[in-house]
Amino acid sequence: MTIEVAPGARILCRDAEWLVKSVSLTSDGDKVIEAVGVSEFLRGKRVQFLEELEEQLDILQPEETRLVQDPSPNYSNALLFVEANLKQVIPQDDKIYIANRGAMDTLKYQLYPTSLALKMPRQRILIADAVGLGKTLECGMLVSELILRERGRRILVVTTKSMISQFQKEFWLRFTIPLVPLDSFEIQRIKSIIPTNYNPFFFYDRTIISIDTLKQDREYSRFLDHSHWDIIIIDEAHNVAERGNNVSKRSKLADKLSILSDTLILLSATPHDGKSESFASLMNMLDPTAIANESEYTKDDIRNLYVRRFKKDVWQDLRENMLPEPNIKQVESMASREEERVFEVLNNLRLVGIDKNQKAGHLFKTTLLKSFLSSPQACKKTVDNRLRLLEKKREQLQGVSLSEVMEDIGELTVLAGCLDPILQDVSKFSKYQELLRLIKEDFNWQGDSNDRLVIFTSRLETLNFLCEQLAGDLRLGKDAICYLKGEGMTDMEQMKVVEKFGQEDDPVRVLVATEVAAEGINLHYLSHRLIHFDIPWSLMTVQQRNGRVDRYGQRQRPEIRYLITRCSLPEMDESNRIIKVLLKKNDQAIKNIGDPSIFLGKYDANQEDDYVSSHIEMGTSAERFEEILDGNAKKGGDLGIFSWMDESHFDEVFSEDDNPEFVGESTGTILSLFNSTFDFVVSALESNIVNIPNRQINDKSRFIELEMPEELKKRYERLPRELAPDNKTLLFLTDDRQVIMNEIAIARNQKGGWNKKQYLWELHPLVEWLKDRCLFHFPRHQAPVIQLHYGVDADESIFICFGSFSNRRGYPIINCQVSVIFKGNKFSRIEVFAETVKRLRLGEKISNTGSVELESLLPLREEAIKRTKRYLSKMRQEEQEKLNVKLGEEKRRLEGLRDNHLNQLQLWLEKTEGEKIKQQGEKRRGEIDKMFESYEEWVKSSMTTESEPYIKLVAVLRG
Repeated sequence: MTIEVAPGARILCRDAEWLVKSVSLTSDGDKVIEAVGVSEFLRGKRVQFLEELEEQLDILQPEETRLVQDPSPNYSNALLFVEANLKQVIPQDDKIYIANRGAMDTLKYQLYPTSLALKMPRQRILIADAVGLGKTLECGMLVSELILRERGRRILVVTTKSMISQFQKEFWLRFTIPLVPLDSFEIQRIKSIIPTNYNPFFFYDRTIISIDTLKQDREYSRFLDHSHWDIIIIDEAHNVAERGNNVSKRSKLADKLSILSDTLILLSATPHDGKSESFASLMNMLDPTAIANESEYTKDDIRNLYVRRFKKDVWQDLRENMLPEPNIKQVESMASREEERVFEVLNNLRLVGIDKNQKAGHLFKTTLLKSFLSSPQACKKTVDNRLRLLEKKREQLQGVSLSEVMEDIGELTVLAGCLDPILQDVSKFSKYQELLRLIKEDFNWQGDSNDRLVIFTSRLETLNFLCEQLAGDLRLGKDAICYLKGEGMTDMEQMKVVEKFGQEDDPVRVLVATEVAAEGINLHYLSHRLIHFDIPWSLMTVQQRNGRVDRYGQRQRPEIRYLITRCSLPEMDESNRIIKVLLKKNDQAIKNIGDPSIFLGKYDANQEDDYVSSHIEMGTSAERFEEILDGNAKKGGDLGIFSWMDESHFDEVFSEDDNPEFVGESTGTILSLFNSTFDFVVSALESNIVNIPNRQINDKSRFIELEMPEELKKRYERLPRELAPDNKTLLFLTDDRQVIMNEIAIARNQKGGWNKKQYLWELHPLVEWLKDRCLFHFPRHQAPVIQLHYGVDADESIFICFGSFSNRRGYPIINCQVSVIFKGNKFSRIEVFAETVKRLRLGEKISNTGSVELESLLPLREEAIKRTKRYLSKMRQEEQEKLNVKLGEEKRRLEGLRDNHLNQLQLWLEKTEGEKIKQQGEKRRGEIDKMFESYEEWVKSSMTTESEPYIKLVAVLRG
């Protein structure tokens, strides 16, 4: 059969209702209709119909909507039906509607990424705020707004294995966005229960997976190629950036993911390594048209693709919300006589063989110094390991080489002998004694459950020593000290330790950790004291360590201490003075600059370490070292290429001339017949639309408890198993954010760390289910009629019509909700439905006195739809004119960018010769053309409305 159908139309096919997303032709000229399910059990399902093969395919005409009675008390069912339709309306502006209402203390600066992204044609953004400012929460805010706009049905989060649980909990507990964790085992389980050719990535709509799981299996790559998401999030995105000429599997995978979704959100506190090409690889994932020359680009090229703020930029927000400023001190201890002897030996150490061919920053002598500054145990381990290697080497050498090895063995043997007295008597280990004094006297630490200690060290031997020695010296129980390390611990073991450390009823009191705990992990729930037992020669690592307790959500003043061992030998103590310069610059950066890495200009922890090592080896004085760092900062770090990036443009864009009311003006309120989502849920539960007899509703305390019906249980089956209560437990919901935040803290003390109480708001699965139940309570193509006894004349009737125009991609970009008002059988006027709600107080109870006369209303349906269509068409004309202006601007912008890309290609071709180069140039020219044509088509289809609107007659009010 043949019908005229346009995107946005509702069709009836195979006894189900569908929303048409697009219409195209096959090579044979047959019409293909791509649609998405609207009917209850098919909601969101995407299908394609070949029109020629469908026996029954009808367009639903709003003029033919059947008007029906609603016998429910106070017309509750009809009002719930209208409310459910209101909840289907997609906001058309870039205001924030729900992102500021998650279960958290929302700060002004955290709304900015959402505000910026909603202004984009496509939401593709790097959130690169500094450590501890809440990037995961900012991401959750943006995602919640996109879900509200029906742009978040399918979500894929890619992160590190150790962060899966933490990320998953933040999204669910604060935003009720469920993410099902996928690992290799779960994917294989899914494959075992689905048809052979079915894509396992379609089994769950919202998932979280580690990037290492995704990259390890070629089969996953094939499945990825044939999948699509509404939103893809890549956490710790610096791990997927290209590094030099080596394109890692992670980077290739990220490139693949970037084209599988319209929305791409990248998260990283360390977004670049000082190399413009590396950062450009991230920007190209977001917008491949933005940068023509990856070695040379400016802030203006990528201005709206990233957000980067530091504590100094948002300190006012943090202070107003009681995030205390950290108290940071250096704690010095004077070396014992035995330690002075070790420093003397290290100073005179001459490793003629080992260090003969080593480049600056990699001398073994420096490695020994660094290990001793950590602990004598670490230094002894380093010495012993090298002596074993030298002994093996000695057996194979002769002549000069043998002489050098023997000399090195002698030097290291002397050093090992000097370490022994300290190893045998811990009282000779001055820094450790200072640690005990700090804990017992300065901190007056009593081992309270909510006052836990975090101690960082770079060396495993130091970690082992501290765990063993502190237990006795602090008189702690066997389970009071735990550790985190990379070597010998699985990801699950690491996450278990993190969970234990955040549980108040767990006996653990002290966590000793290596750098594996320095990135991304939350340790601030029960701890505000952090001690650097040794100090990294990397400002990035120092910043990451401090961010474990000095972060958003911390309620006590962070107490951070750096332990430093000073010695009397000027040559050896210079390294400590250089470390003190590093710490000084870190403090300056936090208060004045933002990114401490700008001083070293390396933007990579290992490179920073090498940089400091090389200056120590060259004998650079602390004063000269500080001058060099200040010079680096003035240049903007490595070649100055990122000096602009670390100048936050938060105020420039967000405050709008420093207007303090801007955030308030950028938020909006969703039209509703009810005062809150809680009231909608209560009304739905008390209606006959659903039958849940085992329920308790407390309006005063704002909570609901209910036994989940089978239909709702089935929805929970596709969610993480931890979210559904067991058969003996009722589902507990509340819209009180403070109750939920308190519950989050309580849940950390429970196994697994999941709330028993769930946040009741627009995105909760119960609300989604009730919305569907109310939406489908009245059969397809029917509208209830409500008789009012106030506010309308006896001969007055009001047809409530919702309408929208979709763009060519099938997404509604213009919508309206209007009331078409008749006096008798004559048209009177149109008013916005929001005004009708306010004028007639539709949210209040309406007395239902019985049957309503319907016959006289039937002839008015066609006129009501015609008036709505005319009203909507005028809106479309006005909006399309605005869109055409934007479209023209975007086309001109893209033309300029295309020229930039082609000019860069031409410059490259002029510098090189050869037939192969010419062929590569032609290939690249084709890629550029294809890239811009694809994006231009996307922009055009997104900004061009279809000619026919979708209109639904929702309900009728009559006097």
